[in-house]
Amino acid sequence: MTVRSRKLEITVISGENIRVTEDAYVVVRAESLSCCTTRTAKDDGTNFLSWNDKFLLEMPVHARSITFEVQCSKLKSFRPLGVARIAASDFLGGGAGPENQLQQLSYGLRDWEGKRNGVIHFSVRVAPPPPPSTPVKKCLKPAVEQAVTRMGCGDRIKVGDKTKEVVVGVPFW
Repeated sequence: MTVRSRKLEITVISGENIRVTEDAYVVVRAESLSCCTTRTAKDDGTNFLSWNDKFLLEMPVHARSITFEVQCSKLKSFRPLGVARIAASDFLGGGAGPENQLQQLSYGLRDWEGKRNGVIHFSVRVAPPPPPSTPVKKCLKPAVEQAVTRMGCGDRIKVGDKTKEVVVGVPFW
């Protein structure tokens, strides 16, 4: 069985010295379309934003980095306020300790023009697998596949006033 992804347990802790006038939130992604988003935080005049949001992020095996984007809730369609791209080797295996050990990291943010715009603080570790006694939610099969698995070869179905036999198979050319 090949591993296609691993789950990272990420806690976005805080940000400091970020030039922001509105509520801000953080979007975290690992070189994929799926992402995690924190709740919004407001600067109380101290240049310190606090989120303390924890979530599990699927990191594909091919991913070489994760990206943190600080965005403004008022300017959603515009550029992020600050971006930090963190190499996976900084927290996975590259001498930083065991992968499942919690690591607290801080990285500088850059705005769209490449200028410094604060620091983001977060913790990360590879999430431990769920205990065997924990029920794991399985993805639902597509409706077509569900219909096929309910009907077996030789089952009879009634279509109109006629009874027909169903043959389930895979075409072969």
